[in-house]
Amino acid sequence: MEVRKAVITAAGLGTRFLPATKALSKEMLPLVDRPLIQYALEECASSGIEQVIIIIRPEQGTIGEHCSPAPELERMLEDKGKTSELDAVRNVSSLADICYVHQAEQLGLGHAILMAKDAVGDEPFAVILPDDIIDGQVPALGQMKRIYDQYGGSVVAVEHIAEDKVSSYGVVDPQKIDDKVSRVLGLVEKPAPDKAPSDLCIVGRYIFTPQIFDMIEKTPRGAIGEIQITDAMQLLLQEQNMYAYAFDGKRHDTGTPLGMLKASVELGLKNAAFGDEFREYLAQLEL
Repeated sequence: MEVRKAVITAAGLGTRFLPATKALSKEMLPLVDRPLIQYALEECASSGIEQVIIIIRPEQGTIGEHCSPAPELERMLEDKGKTSELDAVRNVSSLADICYVHQAEQLGLGHAILMAKDAVGDEPFAVILPDDIIDGQVPALGQMKRIYDQYGGSVVAVEHIAEDKVSSYGVVDPQKIDDKVSRVLGLVEKPAPDKAPSDLCIVGRYIFTPQIFDMIEKTPRGAIGEIQITDAMQLLLQEQNMYAYAFDGKRHDTGTPLGMLKASVELGLKNAAFGDEFREYLAQLEL
């Protein structure tokens, strides 16, 4: 069955960005010229996703406002002849058929994904963590859909991470199939470097079969009360094959202020409208 739906998790509190996120969702923080959530939606649209389920907190309204039509703003832009701005505003609300599901308690990624069970139904689906911006000629999710079509099992995006940083990631125990694809033999959440089965770490893109929901429901909460998706994936491995895919593209981790700053510089330099001028500005700085 084709992957037609995607879940975007956006219910976090964004504590690393306080006070900026006191009244604003982290996913609405701007990266160059548009908010993080829009990068995720654009990747979905470019990958052939038809419906997007966004997991939000009950009090979050800014994401829905950004993704909805804005008649008054559009009318004003049209009257003033600002066609490029008008197209940009209209494009946001036409990227996908979007529905919203509330996660009243933040109980981990596994719990957030479980909130989408009714909206997803009995079909495969993608998951995007909008903190991870993946810049590539072909969208990472589109690449993963091809792997899913070829092998027929759940697919996780992975990349090689330096040994001293693997303890911040879920790590796969891989059985190599080709240069980009490995069968997943096991998973370890945030292992010590000397306990990690490889340097292939899971990043914020997944494609799951619907059976993952049953596995999440069977997964007990961990030490801090959260349901870890890697624990549910480990259960799924006992019943189905799962594959790790080393995508083509550059990942930007915008989950911290420093990561956001680095991504802003790198993507800003690639911006067609002002990249060259920005490069000249950086060259003149006395550091």
